[in-house]
This record gives sequence, C-alpha cells and structure tokens, in this order.
Amino acid sequence: MAQTSVRTKSDILNSRALVSIPGGVNSNVRLSAPRVFFEHGRGSRLWDVDGNEYVDYVLGQGPCFLGHAHPIVNRAVAQACDTGMVFGAQHELEVEAVERLLGAVGWAEQGRLGATGTECVQAALRLARAATGRTRFVHFEGHYHGWLDNILMRVDDGHAVPVSLGQVAGQLAETSVLPWNDAEALEQLLAESGDTIAAVIMEPVMINNGSIEPLPGYLARVRELCDEYGVILIFDEVITGFRVARGGAAARYGVTPDLATYGKAMAGGWPVGAILGRADLLSLLSDGRVNHSGTFNGAVMAAAAVVATQQVLDENPPYEAIEAYGTTLMAGLHKIGEAHGLDLHMQGLPAGFHVSFGPPGPVLDFAGMNRLDLARYSRFATRLAEHGLWVTGRGIWYVSAAHGPTELADSLERFDNAIRASLP
Repeated sequence: MAQTSVRTKSDILNSRALVSIPGGVNSNVRLSAPRVFFEHGRGSRLWDVDGNEYVDYVLGQGPCFLGHAHPIVNRAVAQACDTGMVFGAQHELEVEAVERLLGAVGWAEQGRLGATGTECVQAALRLARAATGRTRFVHFEGHYHGWLDNILMRVDDGHAVPVSLGQVAGQLAETSVLPWNDAEALEQLLAESGDTIAAVIMEPVMINNGSIEPLPGYLARVRELCDEYGVILIFDEVITGFRVARGGAAARYGVTPDLATYGKAMAGGWPVGAILGRADLLSLLSDGRVNHSGTFNGAVMAAAAVVATQQVLDENPPYEAIEAYGTTLMAGLHKIGEAHGLDLHMQGLPAGFHVSFGPPGPVLDFAGMNRLDLARYSRFATRLAEHGLWVTGRGIWYVSAAHGPTELADSLERFDNAIRASLP
C-alpha cells in the first residue's frame, strides 16, 4: 500500500496563506525560507505550531536583541497602551525615548522617531539634499537601505540598476555605486564630482551581506573625505545600532557621522525607527522646510518599547556576554565543520556573524562574496531548521542577550547532527 505523507499544521497554514497572501508571505525576504509557522517565542527559542522547538538566530531579522517577549519591554508597552496608542499630538514617552537614544549614542544632538528604518533612511537622504543643495548620493555595493525605488539596487557593469519589476530606472539616476572598503575609489569619485554629491550612505559594518567589517582606518578616511568635499555622511545603523556596542558602530569604531538611522535592536522587537544627528541638519524639519511625516511616528507603544529597551540596556548591558557567546559559538561551529572535512567560511562580529561554504580568508567586499557557495549554504539552512536551528538562508546569525550556556550546547549538538544528516 502506498504511504501518504502526513500534513503538518504548518503545511495546512501555508496552503491557506498561499490562497490569500501573495507567495504566502508578507515580506519577500521570507519567500525562500522554510514554510514554518510559529506559535510563540520566549527568550532565545521559538516553538512552531507543530510543537517543534528551535534555538533562534534570526531574531525576527534582528529586532529581538533582548530575546523574544522580553517581560520588561512587553509590560511597559502594555501599561502605556492603557493610556492610548496614537494621539495625533505629543506625549511624554516620545520625548524620553529620543532623550535615551541620544544619551546612548553620545554624538548626536537631536532626533526623531519614525515607523521603520526604511522611512528614516529616506528622511536622512532628503535632509542631506536639502542641506547641501545637491542631488546625488553614494551607495556601496551590497549595502541595504530599504526596499524603496531610489535605494533598492544591484550593480551591473558599475552602474546601479533596479532589482524589481515596477521600479523606475530613473529613480537610480542620482546614485553612484562604489565597492565597499575602497577609500581610493571614493576619493577619486569625490575629486571628479564631489560638488554634485549630497551624501555618502553606508552600513558602517556590512552585516546584511557577509558581516564585513570596515578595514582599519576606512571609516575615518571616509569621514575626512566627506568633510573635505562638504558631503553629508550617513550611517545606516538599522542593524548595527545598539547591537555591536551600546553606542552602535559609531562608538565601536570611533567615527562620527552627520546623520544616522536606527531600528531593529533599539526597541526590543517592536516596530520603530529613528533618525539622529546634528542639530543644524535636523533643524530643517523644525520649520517645515523639509517634510518628515507619519501617523505612527512616536506612537505610544513604539516610544514605550524604546524607553524600556534602552533602560534594560543601560541597567544590564549584555555586550560583554554577547561577545563571549558569539566568539565561542563561531569557534565551535568551525571546529565541527573542520571535523567533518567541510569548508565552512565564517567571519564577522560576535553579535552578527556570517556562515557559508568557501575557501579560507576574509571577504572584504561584496564582490568577494562571489567566491562563497551561498546557494549551498542556503540549502543547508533548511537542514539546520529540521534539526532545531532557526537561521537565515543568506548566512547571517544574530546573537541575543537571551542566548546562554544551554543554547550554546544545544546549538553545537544540533549543528553537528545536521551536518551528519547531510553527509552521504
């Protein structure tokens, strides 16, 4: 008698989702991920609707820096919501939220809350153009700054081209794309046309693709060049902010931008973004010369989440423990791969590192990722999920404040089991 496969609850929910939701997902980032439906998360772990448990290194694509359902953050949000959610006016929590963010980063003078990091990037670019009277900006190959038409791109023969059908190619006409970690390329571009460039925008660590750190002196040289040519330097710290150090990458590397955008780790998993920076730039918003709007900007629940998360990070900083955990985890994964004769490639920061297959040696820019077998790793990520490790198919592993010794032991055992199951 032929055997029939048993449909899981996730299978059933996926079938329903495919009928009503395009692709069955609400973000294209999830199209290639295993179709697992989760019931709940707690700390560093997730449980799916079929009762399977996972150690989570996706963390919602980064926001759950404190772990899932952090009780202090959730309690603060619930209490705040008892007073209302959106007033169409000001409230005390949004002032305290921005004050705490400014106190954490140290260098910025003013800031505003937004709904998402993507929107805050647009505000930063608009401010840079308004302040300089110029229109062009520099984008680095492999860096991600949101999915909107003027910023979502890939490189073809040195030029920015659309990624998606429906994007207007002309939206990218004001963009110059350069390789990451190449200060000479930026110097040459600015020498040729610096008087037309409003901003240089970058992830100060290219975590979104490959977890590539800046080379020694690179960020400082970019800062010097921006000063020399009157260009606004924007750090997109949506991923790095409050994750790689209390003051983000600007604090970790000792280089100060003019504007920076934040999201993800700043609010314990709640959806909120921020733009922080120099008061003379942000003052362009204060009299309406530059528009920055949003119904949900500074919403009660978002502000409460920011305040509570920043308070937790102040009172119980997790950075030393995360550095130790991530370092030990990377070493353990590498040792397991070596024992099985696999060419695992691993690099990045302990709070957010990249795993793939490929030859040894650091990858220094996006082009260097071509020597990695990213497709092979993406397939392996599905096998890891089957063994209770929830990771992204593109290779980034995020570590949270909730990961500890038990998660470390479980992760290494499950990683080893997944490799064993993958071997012929």
